[in-house]
Amino acid sequence: MEQKETYVPNTDIFTSKNFRTILVDDKNIKLQTTDPEYIIEKTYDPYKNRDLDHPNSFLGAFLHLVKGSLGTGILAVPRAFKSAGLLVGTIGAILIGILCTHAIHLLVKASHKVCIKNKLPSLGYSDTAKEVFLHGPKSIQKYAPFAKGFVEIALMSTYYLSNAVYIVFISVSLTKLFSYYYPEIAWWDHYIFKLIILLPLLGLCQIREIKHMVPFSFIANIMLAVAFGITAYYTVSGLPSGGQSDAKLATSLSGIPSFLSTVLFAMEGIGTIMPVENSMTEPKFLGWNGVLNCAMVLIVALFTVIGFLGYYRYGEDTEVTITKNLPDDEIPAQIVQAAISVSVFFTFMLIFFVPADIMWRKLKGKISEEKHNISQIILRVVMLVLITGVAIAGGEHLGGLIDLIGAIFFSSLGFFVPALLDTIVDLEEGWGIFHWRLIKNIFIMLLAIFALVCGSYYAVVN
Repeated sequence: MEQKETYVPNTDIFTSKNFRTILVDDKNIKLQTTDPEYIIEKTYDPYKNRDLDHPNSFLGAFLHLVKGSLGTGILAVPRAFKSAGLLVGTIGAILIGILCTHAIHLLVKASHKVCIKNKLPSLGYSDTAKEVFLHGPKSIQKYAPFAKGFVEIALMSTYYLSNAVYIVFISVSLTKLFSYYYPEIAWWDHYIFKLIILLPLLGLCQIREIKHMVPFSFIANIMLAVAFGITAYYTVSGLPSGGQSDAKLATSLSGIPSFLSTVLFAMEGIGTIMPVENSMTEPKFLGWNGVLNCAMVLIVALFTVIGFLGYYRYGEDTEVTITKNLPDDEIPAQIVQAAISVSVFFTFMLIFFVPADIMWRKLKGKISEEKHNISQIILRVVMLVLITGVAIAGGEHLGGLIDLIGAIFFSSLGFFVPALLDTIVDLEEGWGIFHWRLIKNIFIMLLAIFALVCGSYYAVVN
């Protein structure tokens, strides 16, 4: 006798007396069952449930990732190669790029898994950490608020101290530019230029909407492209011939922590990863030809080439930022100093938005609404003054400040936390044969601890 097949409304499920047919990717899969009321839920797809007014395309996401990593930190990469040597630096930059890419894969996959479990379209970095702990073993669930708080504090501190580095970059460039014409102000780099920079920032950093920063970001990008282009010209046109460079193939082991910290500071754009991924409505972020891999291939290639050529060109005279190696008396080199100053100045506002927003979200619930405006003004002024204080304190040791940020925060956020979250989220389904994924994640976490401890030590010593 022919069985009658019925369709269950609002689902992709057909039922009959003895079996149920589920439509998956236009293919019929028949599952045997003796219970006609047996229900199988479709797997939740975060991408299909993202309701975005302006979703990012493949190209848009690609450009955002590249922009997030190609900042002023790239100008310090030749100094990183000086710490490690040409051969070690080249191999190291490629390996660090691969590890960074893999760690981001782990973070995004962990976020997807908890999004599916909670039926949520997207989660940020800190919320991903919280949800992974909440879905982990009972013994660690109580640490979920701590995990979220740690990531938020680390992200805020990363951007906060990066702003201090930006002020130092501006003061160094302005000092190099003006001291050629007015040698008596060469000492202004210590604090005068930093205080001058603070004054306009007190007003501009009161802008509270990212959309109002678009014109400034456009100017910053144009100026950065000009600076990169002229710097590349000086680097390539002045390359020594016949092996006359005094650049070394390898240096002592004591230079490795500084190399690792500087490259992490320059290469890692961990704070932009989840916002960019969450802005996509198609699953094209991961995968061998996805947005992440394509962007990281370009980023790693640029960093490796610039680091190699910069150190090979200037050898042991390579400065903490390669723009300091440019001649003082040539107009193109002076344009670089001016362009870098303008670019970093206008980029400062966008970077400052992150820690200011995190701090305000923590405080606004404790302040009456009629005092929100004046409270935000005071908060931003206090934060800017403190940032300038850090820049003045660490200005003469820009390399050490970069190393310290890379060692503490980028090693934690870029390596340790993603590996830890991947370990917890895979606990139920296992870590593969011989627990190879667990072993690999432990290695990544140990590397992060090495970078944190050794990098911090050498940064403070230097």
